[in-house]
Amino acid sequence: MPSTYDISTVALDDDRYEVRQSLIRNKYAVRDSAGDVVLRGKQKMFKMKEEFPFVTGDGADAFTVKAGGIVDVAGNYAITDAGTGEEVVVLDEDFSLFVENWTVRDPETGAALATIRSKNRLLSALRHLVGFANLVPNRYEIFDADGDHVGDVRGKFSLRDAYTVTIDDASDVPKEAVVAAACVLDALENE
Repeated sequence: MPSTYDISTVALDDDRYEVRQSLIRNKYAVRDSAGDVVLRGKQKMFKMKEEFPFVTGDGADAFTVKAGGIVDVAGNYAITDAGTGEEVVVLDEDFSLFVENWTVRDPETGAALATIRSKNRLLSALRHLVGFANLVPNRYEIFDADGDHVGDVRGKFSLRDAYTVTIDDASDVPKEAVVAAACVLDALENE
């Protein structure tokens, strides 16, 4: 059943995705449970505002995640559908030294649709204060608008950053936003 927050160019019907970063830069491949690439994204270099364009596994433009401001420490990142040109959701980072917390919001009303929160406060604090702590994979929990647990983003020990994103099928949390957030938060939290 289509949702207001679906992206027209992408159909993420699975409940589990693998996100892998390339060795060289903030470039990501997203695979479904069958191992097929469903999305690719990369951080554009030398931009005043952070920008992450994503394409489908076939190479068609899917969506773009773009910062709302220049050098956005605790800000918002709009996800814009490449097919319609409209903002679908906003990823809002709630900056804190002790917890990495992202809220997926409706772009017009600001209503919270989901929250992605790190599970380990000590690791979150260390990741902000000590560079080598980024080598330890982090884990995040996904909550819906009612505060119910609906999924996880689990980091894996690997030469390059790798995450497993799991979202309950019954959830109305926008999967594209959560998968994009896994890539974006990896890139931004490691800076």
